Amino acid sequence: MADYANVVTSDAAHPEMVNYTHIIYALHATSVVLGLATSATVIGSFLFSIPSIVAVIMNYARISAVRGTILESHFKWQIRTFWFAALWVLITWAISLPLMLVAVGFVTLIVGIGLVCLWIIYRVARGWLALRERVPMPV
Repeated sequence: MADYANVVTSDAAHPEMVNYTHIIYALHATSVVLGLATSATVIGSFLFSIPSIVAVIMNYARISAVRGTILESHFKWQIRTFWFAALWVLITWAISLPLMLVAVGFVTLIVGIGLVCLWIIYRVARGWLALRERVPMPV
């Protein structure tokens, strides 16, 4: 069950900050599309491409400006998506690398990376659609 207790549901955010948040989602989506359209992976593009890194920096730079609005939940959602993606990739590699000695690790790596890719796409899409509807994200 989502916890919305800490989020002010009134739309007290300035329109410029709503646009700013849309730009951040667009940067993350650009990273995902680059990962799908090029030889890079979604994860590699999401974690290491300039658009996504700029998006996370933008989140940290302006999070104080959105405190107490629904945008704060979106900023936290975006930041957590980035850092949890990095964590899941590290865990996938940590599990898969030793298992590669018996060839099972190649399968766990592909499956793990695939699941993280789908999770990133889901998080970016769900967040951006919720922002469009002016709905806060679970905190």
